[in-house]
Amino acid sequence: SKRLIEREETVDRRLLEMEGKKKEILVEEQRLEKEREKIRGLEIKQREELEKIAGISTAEAKRSLLDTIKEEAKKEAAQIIQKVEREAKETANKKARKIVATAIQRCAVDEVAGTVISTLSLPNDEMKGRVIGREGRNIRTFEALTGVDLIVDDTPETVVISCFDPLRRKIAQISLERLIADTRIHPARIEEIVEKAKKDMEEILHEEGQRAAFDMGISDLPTQQRANSA
Repeated sequence: SKRLIEREETVDRRLLEMEGKKKEILVEEQRLEKEREKIRGLEIKQREELEKIAGISTAEAKRSLLDTIKEEAKKEAAQIIQKVEREAKETANKKARKIVATAIQRCAVDEVAGTVISTLSLPNDEMKGRVIGREGRNIRTFEALTGVDLIVDDTPETVVISCFDPLRRKIAQISLERLIADTRIHPARIEEIVEKAKKDMEEILHEEGQRAAFDMGISDLPTQQRANSA
């Protein structure tokens, strides 16, 4: 029919148009490929010219650049390492000095404390009141007779005897132990107990002195009258 013939003609015409466009595209692609080849040729030529001017090849230039980067990286890394090590040493030295200073302070405190104080346990906290006495009469009498400081604080069932003189501190310790055991704590009894402790300590010191002289082979020491008090 007429319509069918027209459709066929239309299809044929479009096919011809498509064939023409394909040819045009192919020609354009060929032209572009030639342009690409031309550009690649120019790039190669330019690279060769640059290599001639620089006197080195591209591979050599890359190697040289990489070597330079490596050297710079090594130097930078070495500087960073040195900085970190220096800071670490400074920090370690500061901490070490602090630790040593703290240790010295603690040792000094412990040493001083051990040479100037003695602690004495009490049977109960009620004994603290008896040691102090009414209006502090007992503790004042005790300190005056022994020459020590008697510290009664909040530490449970404990009092502290403080004195740089170890002999006085020992006499005070013996006296206080006897007073606590006796339970009769008043100024007159304190005086009696302290005097007895001083005499006992004198005898102990005399015996220890004789023993030390005997151990050292000294037998001609002059006899001296012992002191009546500490």
